Amino acid sequence: MVDSPRTSAAPDAAAHDVIIVGGGLAGGLIALALHRHAPDCRFLLVEAGRTLGGHHRWSWFETDIRPGARGLMGAFRLNGWDEGYDIAFPRLDRTLPTAYRSLASAEFHRALTAELPESRVMLGTKVAALDASGVALADGTRLAARRVIDCRAFRSSKHLAGGWQVFLGQHVKCDKPHGLTRPVIMDAHVDQIAPHGNGEAYRFVYVLPLSADEVFIEDTYYADQPKMDAEVLKGRVAAYAQARGWHGEVIDQEAGILPVISGGDFEAALAEVATPGVALAGARGGFSHPLTSYTLPFAVDNALAIARLLARRPEVSGAELAAFCKRRAKRHWRATAYYRMLSRMLFEAAEPGRRVVVFEHFYALRGALVERFYAGRSTWTDRLRILTGKPPVAIPRAIRALFSSGKPFNTETPA
Repeated sequence: MVDSPRTSAAPDAAAHDVIIVGGGLAGGLIALALHRHAPDCRFLLVEAGRTLGGHHRWSWFETDIRPGARGLMGAFRLNGWDEGYDIAFPRLDRTLPTAYRSLASAEFHRALTAELPESRVMLGTKVAALDASGVALADGTRLAARRVIDCRAFRSSKHLAGGWQVFLGQHVKCDKPHGLTRPVIMDAHVDQIAPHGNGEAYRFVYVLPLSADEVFIEDTYYADQPKMDAEVLKGRVAAYAQARGWHGEVIDQEAGILPVISGGDFEAALAEVATPGVALAGARGGFSHPLTSYTLPFAVDNALAIARLLARRPEVSGAELAAFCKRRAKRHWRATAYYRMLSRMLFEAAEPGRRVVVFEHFYALRGALVERFYAGRSTWTDRLRILTGKPPVAIPRAIRALFSSGKPFNTETPA
């Protein structure tokens, strides 16, 4: 259960140093970082929904977040596993030692609304338009601000290329202990067929033991089209649970379709969603892992960078903040070029039914290499090691994918 929706009357318009539009992961963490590290900054977090964070579960490896940044996540009660995690493939079963963490959106909402001043959060408030000097609410109210940060959801662009990660997960309260002690990050001992006309795809099941008798089971697949058949995925989750003797009540469910970016014209894609003088953050601003779609480590880094900038230089204008975030986004885009190349290998070089072999090949590598990969900090040695050895895809197709600009995104609304 989440706390009751909280709304508040808007403070005097002249009081806003920063308005953050969108109370998801990126927006919520920016608000928290400002509250802690720039206490004189008078911010306002505006969220259209009834709760902060929407309806999600974010997970990450402990090593994804740099040690000096982990304190920001201390506000939240996390599920954590220090004994590592399991992966399972047709020819490879393995336990890797990296600690793993997970945060439910209900806890995100609870912790933020407990710590942030009530006057600094507006829930159930839709923004009709925004610009460099403030936002216009759907009810006609105008809120002025020295700076505006746009943290709304990712929007697909014809200027980007790639595929999609489609998932549906259920939180199950079992009628007896399930017996798991570690997360299963990828169980690919499942058929590789995607439903709803997606054809073959890399598919796996993701499992988190949340307590002795509660387990989160998610059916996930990488596909070329942003389509989901929720009923089929729910049936697959139920079948997976039944095969393991897990019976009980579904107490929560989440689903989503995330971009897996393999290339494109980043400047043009940003221009489609940018508003002059308004800072862009979160997945909308390009801050995600191109292959895994992880956003949390980058959201933490951005939140702290923004808060520290405004604490150090409170005179920074909205245009300067927007330029600061754009420079960070372009640097992130350049730094993740290798992962976009791997995404092209996945979607263009590997036959859909053989994409599982690509991941199986990767997970046979050293654990420290896998850690750095997920954190987006692969060394040059790592990059060479991933591409050496017996190739999991046909070499001619791999060469074509290497020099490809990627398959353009389907910009239709995900189904």
